Amino acid sequence: MWEYTDELKDHFFNPRNVGEVENPDGVGEVGSLACGDALKLTFKLDENGKIKDAQFKTFGCASAIATSSVLTEMIKGKTLEEAEKVTNKDIADYLGGLPEQKMHCSVMGREALEAAIENYRSGGKKKHELEGRVVCNCFGVTENEIERVIRENNLTTVEEVTNYCKAGGGCGGCQGEIEKTIEKIQGEKVKDTTAPKLRRGPKLTNIRKIQLIQQTINEQIRPALRAHGGNVELIDVDGNKVIVAFRGMCAQCMLAEYTMKDVVQARLREFVSEELFVEEDKDSAQEPHDHRE
Repeated sequence: MWEYTDELKDHFFNPRNVGEVENPDGVGEVGSLACGDALKLTFKLDENGKIKDAQFKTFGCASAIATSSVLTEMIKGKTLEEAEKVTNKDIADYLGGLPEQKMHCSVMGREALEAAIENYRSGGKKKHELEGRVVCNCFGVTENEIERVIRENNLTTVEEVTNYCKAGGGCGGCQGEIEKTIEKIQGEKVKDTTAPKLRRGPKLTNIRKIQLIQQTINEQIRPALRAHGGNVELIDVDGNKVIVAFRGMCAQCMLAEYTMKDVVQARLREFVSEELFVEEDKDSAQEPHDHRE
């Protein structure tokens, strides 16, 4: 589905600095499971005020893992003032580039770093809070976040904004406001004639829909679940209803119905169709299963 660089693959299959720093000086948590991506970044300073250790925990796709891994490598040895200058573009460039649809992962890394630094400077009292009015209710993106990614990355279409911060990638109700924000910032009206490709293209056949669902599960969902001791299996597709069963830790978690199902649904709506909804087959989840798939 995506073309990844060798550097990105290396940081995905061999992520650096996974975990949580003991007694961290700064903690930054951004994203949410409901949106499909979440990242926790912790760091420790040395006696000279430089970052001597940085670690991360993330729930997300290959790009989320790789960008988090790279970020921790990039900020080690830097002062906080130097680390603050790291941009999402720097993170993507370090990996040799990211697929346009995955640029939001680099933005999440930059936001986690800023949140961790803010947490340190407040003496551990302040946590990351969204600033500004929420424009995209589907993914909880504020007008401040949208304006920032447009300015920093010179974005000119709604599709680009969606790629960088997910705004406009859900129900699409905020796309008109995003266009106005682009027009304001760029100084001229920019019409978006290409919304996310999968949603504006021809109607999916049932066979193609099933193929995309399985592909998304294999590439965007299963790696993250396996990292947490779980798995997910596609049981059936009935129209827009996707029936799945969770295995391992996912099946045992009491909150699985309210978290893992939402994660899978968010991913499928992002990469396949916004009309999809997920149901869990709990009877199947109890059956013995070979986890080697």
